[in-house]
Amino acid sequence: MLSLPLLGPLAAFALVASITPGPNNVMLASSGLTFGFRRSIPHMLGVSLGFVLLMVVVGLGLGALFTRAPWLYTALKYGGAAYLLYLAWRIARSGPMEDGAQRGKPFTFMQAALFQWINPKAWVMAIGVIATYTPQQGFFTNLMIAAVVCGIVNLPSIGVWVVFGVALRRLLHRPGAVRAFNWVMALLLVASLYPVAHELLGA
Repeated sequence: MLSLPLLGPLAAFALVASITPGPNNVMLASSGLTFGFRRSIPHMLGVSLGFVLLMVVVGLGLGALFTRAPWLYTALKYGGAAYLLYLAWRIARSGPMEDGAQRGKPFTFMQAALFQWINPKAWVMAIGVIATYTPQQGFFTNLMIAAVVCGIVNLPSIGVWVVFGVALRRLLHRPGAVRAFNWVMALLLVASLYPVAHELLGA
């Protein structure tokens, strides 16, 4: 059983990992600005529950599959990087707030959940939790507890970014300001691919 002394550090790790900038949070801030809080709720739930599912599946043996077939992990990593670039392009081209309903739709629950499988930060978080905070004795029970803790901490943490985006709706009234914000979010999303680019260029 996951001991009480580990629960605090696990929750702290989940908080820091969830609330710091990354692909999910950049897209959630942009969604909050463009579509508002209510329409971004499925996106939030998809991110949180999708990450929990990813962590459980990785803990139950997907990591061993990647060890036997490393090309699968490589394909997933570079395919995910390409998709992130596409998302950055979409964010950069987002229109003003009043055009949000006409210039695209917010992520659905399923889209956000599936996105976790190609999100490099989600993989790092999942592996970090499993390797550091999930004792091997009673592993399955510990994995479930860790997943619940991460889910509880993750949802309000990413919600902060949606609220941040919504708050900016009141400040960014000019279309040019909204486009500038979307370009900054797009560039941050591209910047989050630095580890993948560094590995590719250093190979």
